[in-house]
Amino acid sequence: MNKQREAKAAAVAELKEKLGSSIVTILADYRGMNVQEMTQLRRKLREAGVEFKVVKNTLTRRAAQELGLEGLDAFLEGPTAAAFSLNDPAAPAKILMEVMRNSKTFQIKAGVLQGRVIGQDEIKALADLPSREELLAKVVGGFQAPLAGLVNVLAGNIRNLVYVLEAVRKKKEEAA
Repeated sequence: MNKQREAKAAAVAELKEKLGSSIVTILADYRGMNVQEMTQLRRKLREAGVEFKVVKNTLTRRAAQELGLEGLDAFLEGPTAAAFSLNDPAAPAKILMEVMRNSKTFQIKAGVLQGRVIGQDEIKALADLPSREELLAKVVGGFQAPLAGLVNVLAGNIRNLVYVLEAVRKKKEEAA
């Protein structure tokens, strides 16, 4: 009995640590997925740097209470799996929303984004965000556009000077 209680306490501590340190945690109902689909999902998530784990509702409820997360209890019914992301909040949302669109039974329940419980609509909004690389490209493009414009303006003055000098040269050739 005592070892079982210690194992549960350790599991709660692990869940608490993961819930607390993750940028985003998404809870899903994986009912109806076969082993092959589950393996593919885990592989996709792992490649994106996301940990995917089947969790016990009572232990997750206890860990959420210890962290002070309000409103998560309502979503901890039935089979539950959690996707924990330490880096990119959009990556697990994109992958799980894609799985949900392609599956008849897989459902996203809720999530925790930086210590706040979010619903399915907010997870969908996360999934619709551009990737980190796209956002960085847009920032670089935003910095590059004014510089390119400045270069064109400065080059335009030099170009006009060359046109004037060429016109003067042709006039002198014609005069000679």
